[in-house]
Amino acid sequence: MSFYPHPASVLRPGSAPALLTGWDRRCELLRQLGADEVIMLEPTQELLSLEPLEFVQQYVVPLYPSHVIEGSDFHFGKGRTGNLDVMRVLGEAFGFEVLEAQAVKGTLTDNTEVTASSSILRTLISDGRVRDAAALLGRPHRVTGRVIQGDRLGRQIGYPTANVDCETLTPGDGVYAGWAHLPTGKSYPAAISMGSRPTVNGIDDRFEVYVMDAPSEGHRLAGIEEYGWHIGVDIVARVRDQIKFGSVEDLIEELDRDCRHVRRALERTISAGVGS
Repeated sequence: MSFYPHPASVLRPGSAPALLTGWDRRCELLRQLGADEVIMLEPTQELLSLEPLEFVQQYVVPLYPSHVIEGSDFHFGKGRTGNLDVMRVLGEAFGFEVLEAQAVKGTLTDNTEVTASSSILRTLISDGRVRDAAALLGRPHRVTGRVIQGDRLGRQIGYPTANVDCETLTPGDGVYAGWAHLPTGKSYPAAISMGSRPTVNGIDDRFEVYVMDAPSEGHRLAGIEEYGWHIGVDIVARVRDQIKFGSVEDLIEELDRDCRHVRRALERTISAGVGS
């Protein structure tokens, strides 16, 4: 059972933390770990105003659980007044046992041991530390979203990109190596740019993906509409900072180098056992 979107989107509109996964991806991951069913809790004002007892009566008891499993910092009900102790009391009343899931620790690339949490993952990803994020997640962070029309500048210089309206957290500014997962079911190496594109005097931040090696038809990928399709991009390694180049020609030369660096970075992760 999982809230989607984040309850803060209702409680504090405009200040909710960026999502680490979209709903479909979350369900996919949970099922891979053995869940038979994933139930979405939509954070409405009515639901969030329920007292702990009311929440359990309406959303937990009808499932006839034998066990309820939660982490040590679990809170529920209006004003976060419910916790593990409250849930244990309610479990005794309604016939289910409450188990506490222990925190998971992980080791970052500098050998620092940390406790895994959504907060530290958001910090690592936002800082561009995508290898550290992957070390905690056990997989690369995936950015998902819908491909929309951009300025179409990439196609003019030989590097057509997919401009993505992202639903999940994007990494800090820079160029990254990753894998693009297409609606065709195929995955391809990808060079990813996150930032304002200073060489072309960009203003707003954009997440742009150059899909390498995929068959194309003109300016679009073969078998896919030009815009409106959904893409998933695994962020594997950071290649460089965003740089403002003196000319478009200099930018093209750097993009050539970026693609070579992307291939090498992906080859290293495959050899280390982190594939596409």
